[in-house]
Amino acid sequence: MSKIKVMTILGTRPEVIKLAPVAHELAKHKKQIKSLIVLTGQHRKMVDQFLQLFKIKPDYDLDIMLKNQTLIDVSCRCLARLSKVLEKEKPNLILVEGDTTTAFIASLAAFYLKIPMGHVEAGLRTFDKYRPFPEEINRQMMTLIADMHFAPTKKARQNLLNEKIEPNKIFLTGNPVIDALQYVARKKKIINCEIKRIDFKHKKVILVTAHRRESFGQPFAQICQAIQQIAALPQVEIIYPVHLNPNVQTPVNKMLKGLKNVHLLKPLDYQSFVHVLRNCYLVLSDSGGVQEEAPAFNKPILVMREVTERQEGLEAGVAKLVGMDTANIVSQVNLLLSSDSAYLQMSKSASPYGDGSAAKRIVQAILKQYLPENQVL
Repeated sequence: MSKIKVMTILGTRPEVIKLAPVAHELAKHKKQIKSLIVLTGQHRKMVDQFLQLFKIKPDYDLDIMLKNQTLIDVSCRCLARLSKVLEKEKPNLILVEGDTTTAFIASLAAFYLKIPMGHVEAGLRTFDKYRPFPEEINRQMMTLIADMHFAPTKKARQNLLNEKIEPNKIFLTGNPVIDALQYVARKKKIINCEIKRIDFKHKKVILVTAHRRESFGQPFAQICQAIQQIAALPQVEIIYPVHLNPNVQTPVNKMLKGLKNVHLLKPLDYQSFVHVLRNCYLVLSDSGGVQEEAPAFNKPILVMREVTERQEGLEAGVAKLVGMDTANIVSQVNLLLSSDSAYLQMSKSASPYGDGSAAKRIVQAILKQYLPENQVL
């Protein structure tokens, strides 16, 4: 029996987190699957520590990152270098995750070379092509290319059906981010020293993550103004791991540096991040992944965006859209800090994003697709 050659392609921190459980599961089926890992290096400093945490060793590192790189830089370098690897290895299937430039360009390269593509976390939509930017269009174009669509939720599956994707190409799996959270929770804790000094017991700790491209400029200044005002509230401590992008670093340091209860940290290792997430009071974020991670620990999340592709969180009551207006962000934080009923309503709702078995479902779907039924274990 010839093996299925599956190439998993990743480039950023979220992709490592969500594809690591899939890579681990692929490795359990060595008799049937030859698994290859390709790292584009779209992110560099932030991604290496996550590869170490999840014990992922790439077979290829394309090292495409440039200082102050643009989307065009990433796209051109990724397409040129990745196509050579695909032509050399000729995989039966590539796996990509989410909505990054790495994921889209890998899909495009596979299409040009007529290599089938499986899309993990397929079917998320805002239906606004500039929000999130460029992720929404990346997702939509990847759907046109994909041969296997691994939908994390029923709503994502329905989005795909509404776009006339054949039902037999859609697989409802849950989101592997829940698999990753459970993996980290089982590991021995190694926590960032700065985090250890935070008084989670007596303070209401707010975790902030903000880095979206569509927020750069005046909207991001409004987010920082909101954090300034929230920091003046009693009993509040704010932890903000600051993204390395200069468009984030500059306004954050200008407006928030020096506030004694605002802890501006370097991007956290994942174990430390999970520790903060489990112990904080609430989350302020514009991140897609954090919208999935916070509900897993029953933490209310206020989403600092105008639209979100993760509608399930809003419908379940675990997340709330607050936009990027200073007054509204402060008002909604005040509500959760002062109203026990409002807080409990969000924190007691069930997470809609999975049960920790997404990777197994994804790999089983691949085996059934590529092997005779009697050879699938």
